[in-house]
Amino acid sequence: MRPNIKPGRIAVHIALILYTILAIGPIFLIIINAFKTRRAIFSDPLGFPDARTFTTIGFDQVFAKSDFGLYFVNSLTVTLVSLGLIILIGAMAAWALTEYRFTGNTIIALYLAIGIMVPIRLGSVSILRMMVDLNLVNTLTALILIYVAQGLPLAILILGEFIQQIPKDLRDAARCDGVSEYRIFGSIILPLITPAIATVAVFTMVPIWNDLWFPLILAPGDGKQTVTLGVQQFIGQYVTDWNAVLASLTLAIAPILILYLLFSRYLVRGLTSGAVK
Repeated sequence: MRPNIKPGRIAVHIALILYTILAIGPIFLIIINAFKTRRAIFSDPLGFPDARTFTTIGFDQVFAKSDFGLYFVNSLTVTLVSLGLIILIGAMAAWALTEYRFTGNTIIALYLAIGIMVPIRLGSVSILRMMVDLNLVNTLTALILIYVAQGLPLAILILGEFIQQIPKDLRDAARCDGVSEYRIFGSIILPLITPAIATVAVFTMVPIWNDLWFPLILAPGDGKQTVTLGVQQFIGQYVTDWNAVLASLTLAIAPILILYLLFSRYLVRGLTSGAVK
């Protein structure tokens, strides 16, 4: 007996496949061409590197002519520290806003919603002036503060929705046993919102790593540049050296792909590990 396959479902799968090809295609072309000679890049851009066309000269030039290791460490530091603060502060704020009722609760929730709708780049001039007054220009601290403020509204919204789905009886039972609010939050709430934490991590780390705007205006000095800013300057300087350009782009793409796959794995594991009953 043939399975009943609906045309609408086939169309959805075709659309998803096309979108996947559209999203992964440019990354695929960059990576395979980064390991090919200049002539092979232009003669056969879709072909894989072989024994005749394989070369790592682009990577050699990137490491020899730029401080890429420092750029990587700066981006990794900013991304991980910002991500940790967003998850920690966002989870505590979501717990407070959903569990307790106090004066201004609704106003704070509305204020956070506005933070999602209004792009933070609209306040770039005021942010720059504030960082100058605080003497934080050309520091990674400035970037971390900006990214935490940028990521908190969405994190609180997502985490709050998950916390609301946890049965209140579970929390009340813990309180009847004399468990403190801190223990309830750390031992009950956080483990149960693991899928939400993974979701926040996935949606937060990509914009932080890929951001060029705030590193350009807040930390453009030597020694504080992130990967995105460092690669952009490298491309501008070696615009005709396609081996170096593609190699630098590959090095910029690889870490965020690894982090994305890592957090996606925990996301799936959290979704399938169990549920509150």
